[in-house]
Amino acid sequence: MTEAIERRVAEALDGLSVPWERLPIDPAFADTAQFCAQYGVPLDRSANTILVASKKEPRQYAACVVRATRRLDVNHAVRQLMGVSRLSFASAEETQALTGMALGGVTVFALPPELPVYVDATLLEPDWIILGSGSRSSKIKVAPRVLERVPNARVVAGLTLAV
Repeated sequence: MTEAIERRVAEALDGLSVPWERLPIDPAFADTAQFCAQYGVPLDRSANTILVASKKEPRQYAACVVRATRRLDVNHAVRQLMGVSRLSFASAEETQALTGMALGGVTVFALPPELPVYVDATLLEPDWIILGSGSRSSKIKVAPRVLERVPNARVVAGLTLAV
């Protein structure tokens, strides 16, 4: 399964026609804080792709891409963007079922085409960022402007709050 999702992510990145680099890592250090500490990557250069879900049926989902140093404004910004009354973070099981990716490896690349994607505007500031690769065994280093090319992506100012 890991190879299949990594292949889908690589195909999605290649389809966006941007340079990128896969960084092999020890899966034990896939979670953002541990990855940054182990590999000497500044936390403000790392981004997380977080799935959120409406609480009411039928469940609606969205992916949010945020800097690791900021907090997703689920209760205001994301709730308003999705037009729902109550939201929560999708469970690890829901995330796996919807994306085919395990927590610690979830990435914005190769998500289901119908899934809305909200990108924190502050992510576009640095010249490179680190994102998940679809698996816990690698990360993706890429220029953040690629996020503007992701299908269904919308760059949103105010998506996150300072921590």
